[in-house]
Amino acid sequence: MPGTEDVLIDRQPSGACRITINRPAKHNALARPLLDAVGQAVTDAGAHPDTRLIVLSGAGDRYFAAGGDLRDLATVRDEAATLAMAGQARAALDAVRECPVPVVAYLNGDAIGGGAELALACDLRLQASHARIGFVQARLAITSAWGGGTDLCRLVGGARAMRMMARSELVDAQQALAWGLADAVIADGPDGADIQAFLRPMLACPPQVLRGIKAQVRAWRQGAAYDAARATEQQHLLSTWLHGDHWRASEQILSKGKQ
Repeated sequence: MPGTEDVLIDRQPSGACRITINRPAKHNALARPLLDAVGQAVTDAGAHPDTRLIVLSGAGDRYFAAGGDLRDLATVRDEAATLAMAGQARAALDAVRECPVPVVAYLNGDAIGGGAELALACDLRLQASHARIGFVQARLAITSAWGGGTDLCRLVGGARAMRMMARSELVDAQQALAWGLADAVIADGPDGADIQAFLRPMLACPPQVLRGIKAQVRAWRQGAAYDAARATEQQHLLSTWLHGDHWRASEQILSKGKQ
């Protein structure tokens, strides 16, 4: 079964933390222990005060993640086991959804089935030009299992979610960008200029600002009431407005105006 060697962690001086699903020979299939390890890695990275954002990807260039590991899931045969499996996997994806810093999925290859659910659990998706994303669970005569169907409906609307799921449609990068499934198309790989250009403004943000932004988005995603969402905004306004980074930035702008 997958162990810690199947999840690679690279903390970078910029404040980015790269987490890589490292099972390329198995198409980065998501066995339950691997999902647990991914969730824990995201939780640990998000708890580090210097982390600005997390980039979650797969090893190789064929698959971000090819869904659940069918060998691992073959033992799930009754109602109790099915609910336990779904709960365990959903908890791992919820660790991504609820991470206090932005989590960016880099789709180095196809994200299908449970892999698509993991991609949608992230805040943003950067899709390699050759990669596709697809909710293909219907090919196994099941529906989505780990909260991804809810994410898909909220992201692209009911009609497109129906189309993708009922047709087991694989959506290419340009179509994903047009539909809002992807936030950028990456043509030159995980270390190229495209991804660096996308992440650069985010990495220029102080950590407390990114955490404040993520808190507001998380409140929306969880369906917080209007007043509760506004309270979250105000809370993080106070923590960022009164921070020294705000006053230093203001002084720099004022100083330029005096020149």
